[in-house]
Amino acid sequence: MAKVIDFKMEREGLLKVGDEVDVEEEKLLTLQGMMVYYTIIPALAMSNNMPQSQGLTNFHGKVTKIEPSGSASFVTVEFD
Repeated sequence: MAKVIDFKMEREGLLKVGDEVDVEEEKLLTLQGMMVYYTIIPALAMSNNMPQSQGLTNFHGKVTKIEPSGSASFVTVEFD
């Protein structure tokens, strides 16, 4: 089952639909418990925090959509 995560990209044109990307996982202890977030390597875009239980097991995905939103864009990546 594929997992889909949205990433915020601050600079335009770094990625395009169809690009294959690798992400790295960072862990963060918050008041809500252990959270994770992902960064598209090399620091192209970052995901929101999510519970560790919803984290990825595969760190390679494919860009399926890019939506401009003001000064940033939201990049959707699908992971197998």
